[in-house]
Amino acid sequence: MKTPTGRAAASPELRLEDAPMSDIIDALASGHVTATALTRAYLARIAAYDRGGPALNSVRALNPDALTIAGKLDGTKPSAKQPLAGVPILVKDNIATSDKQPTTAGSLALEGARARRDATVVRLLRNAGAVILGKANLTEFANILAVDMPSGYSSLGGQVKNPYVPALMGDHGIPIVDPGGSSSGSAVAVAAGLCAASIGTETSGSLLHPASRNGLVTVKPTVGLISRAGIVPISHSQDTAGPMTRTVRDAAMLLNVLAAKDPRDPVTERQRRPADYTADLARDALKGARIGVPSDPADPLNDCYYGKMPPDRTKLMAEVFKVLEDLGAVIVRANMPTRGWIAGPGTGMAVLNRNPLSSNKGNPTGSPIVFLYELKYGLNLYLKDWAANTDIRTMADIIAFNTANASKALRFGQDLFLASDLTKGDLSEREYKSARAMDLLAARTHGMDTYMTEHKLDAILFPGATGAAIAAKAGYPSVMVPGGFVSGADGKDTPDYPLGVTFAGKAWSEHKLLRLAYAYEQATNMRKPPPGLPAL
Repeated sequence: MKTPTGRAAASPELRLEDAPMSDIIDALASGHVTATALTRAYLARIAAYDRGGPALNSVRALNPDALTIAGKLDGTKPSAKQPLAGVPILVKDNIATSDKQPTTAGSLALEGARARRDATVVRLLRNAGAVILGKANLTEFANILAVDMPSGYSSLGGQVKNPYVPALMGDHGIPIVDPGGSSSGSAVAVAAGLCAASIGTETSGSLLHPASRNGLVTVKPTVGLISRAGIVPISHSQDTAGPMTRTVRDAAMLLNVLAAKDPRDPVTERQRRPADYTADLARDALKGARIGVPSDPADPLNDCYYGKMPPDRTKLMAEVFKVLEDLGAVIVRANMPTRGWIAGPGTGMAVLNRNPLSSNKGNPTGSPIVFLYELKYGLNLYLKDWAANTDIRTMADIIAFNTANASKALRFGQDLFLASDLTKGDLSEREYKSARAMDLLAARTHGMDTYMTEHKLDAILFPGATGAAIAAKAGYPSVMVPGGFVSGADGKDTPDYPLGVTFAGKAWSEHKLLRLAYAYEQATNMRKPPPGLPAL
């Protein structure tokens, strides 16, 4: 018997601490579990492990109406019209919801702020039948507030912990192994079995890094595949939302729901997508695929993605290469053009680091011009058009609030906001336009396009999130899948924690990348749930 996920019927027993979303959907469709029972079970796990136990702190706030919503869905089974009926999902707390939940981006300045309407991704999730379980914690303002702010910290939500290595160090309570940023809460909650899946966002690495550190699958889509309307912005040139799941199939299922054109985000009008991202997920998809490995041992000084990895990561990636070759892939080893590493000339600016807890305090730190110029422009529009129940209307208002409440709001400073607020806020500056053009020239034209065309590649393989910046600046997609486990951080011994591998490609190639990632996932089955978070 086929189920709503297109697979053969599975056992009704669910291990929520590690159950794929597809199994949860099948259990809902078969009547073996109800939306209410699922929601209660996840709420219990949140109480036991996020609030209690290791206190992972991945969920900033729960939806007070979650059980009511679930109750109304108890009689509705997942279907083609509502594929997520009854599925509890967390969304990152920079994604607007027009319910009782505030949308805060983790900022004390926006505590209690509501949204005038649902973000488009939330509307699509609700239409598909999802239960919005709550808001996930994050790095404040998606890590564009302060230089050297720890991943997963927000003044309103506190510090998210990595569930594989939850220990904190020193008096400052900074994680020994960070949970990845800025969608740290979204990732940790899925890894710890606190929801069926979650939605995060990325500007440059904020889906890929936490997915890597938490043993998850994510899709960082082509900019324009998923609407950004109602998401607290950093950079409209690079911002996107994406799914965080335990399996490739789950990510493809969520992409089916989220990838839709939206007049509120005109960039989506150019999107290209298949009818079904789960179609043709096959174990033999890597056969004959040409996979670029941007690493040339004969040119070590230019080997920026692989050349300086610690030995355990080098060994892990060698094992990845062998699996890919055993599956029939052709590995093409060649360095990326130097100018395509991250960015080109004239794309960065120096920001004075005033972070009182940074080891680099008092020194200038490079920051992308595009981020800082687009931040003020986009944030002011969001506060004007979307924010309600708050007196905060501009970036300057946030800066003033933080300054007045420095002991609570400015633990790590707000240097990036201060730099951004010095811009005109209308994107008219010549240096901004030049920087954006250079980003595209370096990352897209002379970077990924040249590399993939010259070597006739289907995808580029990166260890962890090391390729996040070049794909993000190009606006191109990446798919992360668990690759294995490593240990150690900053010279300290640690328990094992995950490292992902990334398949990146040209615009609108998500389906191809998902197929490649699926074949690798099925051959390796590398994901293991965090220890110490058993079934209740």
